[in-house]
Amino acid sequence: TLLLLDLWGKLDEPDAVFADITWVGYTGQSVPKPMQTAFSVIAAARDKAVELIEARAHAEQALMGWEVDRTARKVIQLAGYGGWILHRTGHSLGEQVHGDGVHLDDYETHDDRRLLPGTGFTIEPGVYSDEFGVRTEINMYIGEQEALVTGPRQTEIVTLG
Repeated sequence: TLLLLDLWGKLDEPDAVFADITWVGYTGQSVPKPMQTAFSVIAAARDKAVELIEARAHAEQALMGWEVDRTARKVIQLAGYGGWILHRTGHSLGEQVHGDGVHLDDYETHDDRRLLPGTGFTIEPGVYSDEFGVRTEINMYIGEQEALVTGPRQTEIVTLG
């Protein structure tokens, strides 16, 4: 059985910002190949989105939410999973788990707002079929000339059996 864990939380302090992550596990001994392959595709999409954000931040070039979404979705579509996409690539983080800032979205809406220095957001590409779904979710912070992934990136489905 595939297990998708979506966890979010924040410190019990005024003005604390949420963290929001998703990891995938498999309760058996060996992850079935279709699940492994789908996960590899979304991990590659996530990493391509991170590369774009880092490059634009270092170059001090504007980056809109829709551009990140389109970059991640292109990886998924080229791998043949375009029909399995059901949601945008990410959302802003704030004092609420889904913040009011830029969403990484050219799927549900066309978010043409700029990723602003000093903000946080998720990158969470996922694909979902009738048989199973996989998602990877990380958090990022963008500064004046840097973009940081704030936690570990899942690289393969964790076996729990």
